[in-house]
Amino acid sequence: QVQLVESGGGWVQPGGSLRLSCAPSQRMSDASVIAWYRAYPQKQREFVASSSSRGTSDFADSVEHRATISRDVAKNTMYLQIDSVKPEDTAVYYCYARFQWADYWGQGIQVTVSS
Repeated sequence: QVQLVESGGGWVQPGGSLRLSCAPSQRMSDASVIAWYRAYPQKQREFVASSSSRGTSDFADSVEHRATISRDVAKNTMYLQIDSVKPEDTAVYYCYARFQWADYWGQGIQVTVSS
């Protein structure tokens, strides 16, 4: 069983940047897909960004041109950065990784964008 541990959430001012980290218990280089999702209160998770081991990335329209998804193999950590954050970026964020055709999720971390 692979564990994913998120960090970096909290409070961010509108217009600022948020940066989330996620460390898997397995080698990051073995993940075929990494991604981030978020959930609003009483709503299902929605896709934010993904990156494949082949180097392709995809972003939700809501964060297009504001978000960056990356992985640091040396630190065995994946990241999500969103710039120019808005109050509607307030949500619980979840990291996701696929290892050998199995899907794994982090526990979720709260991000609040407010002045």
